[in-house]
Amino acid sequence: MAGESLIPGGYLKLIELGLVDCVDEIDAQRLLGYTLYKDGKKAHVSFPLENVSLEQGTVTSLIEENGIVKGVQYKNESDQVLTAYASLTIVCDGCFSNLRRSLCYPKVDIPSYFVGFILTNCNLPTKNYGAIIVAHPSPIVFSPISSTEIRCMVNVPSEKVPSVSNGEMACYLKTQVAPKVLPELYDSFISAIEKKGNIRIAPNKIMAAAPHLTP
Repeated sequence: MAGESLIPGGYLKLIELGLVDCVDEIDAQRLLGYTLYKDGKKAHVSFPLENVSLEQGTVTSLIEENGIVKGVQYKNESDQVLTAYASLTIVCDGCFSNLRRSLCYPKVDIPSYFVGFILTNCNLPTKNYGAIIVAHPSPIVFSPISSTEIRCMVNVPSEKVPSVSNGEMACYLKTQVAPKVLPELYDSFISAIEKKGNIRIAPNKIMAAAPHLTP
């Protein structure tokens, strides 16, 4: 389920490295955004046009003044050590963060799991757009990954994750999730559930907000 989407920055990096031919003849699909479905209504959410400037670098430390975070110190691609100041600094550097422990010691929770499988022989309602169904108890995401395949991701609460091996997951998807699926995807959704070995599960990890003394 991981690595099925390539963001523009990744594509540009392949060009820079002379590896752009890696994306040739892989049946890649252009994704312009998602269509959001909720309570019988829908809305197109396109990926925004460029409206910010981007400076790429590796952050080495936070800049603090009188106990207040004022910005970051980082190295750019030329290995120069630079500083950037801002009224708001957001630390969002993934599960291998080297900055988080300088701020707090949060507990990692797993509130839900993504249950993923691949649909075939169907088309999404809008070309070049994925689909997100805001449904209870499980939101559903559909994304095209080839001209014949659509990745489906179902968000299942942790306390309700059924077993795949004994068929409970397939039953859950058929009874609780399938009725919320778009009509044009329904038959392929059911077929994908019934295909042996097609269902995979991945945890969604979060760190709950916690007060700390670093303003």
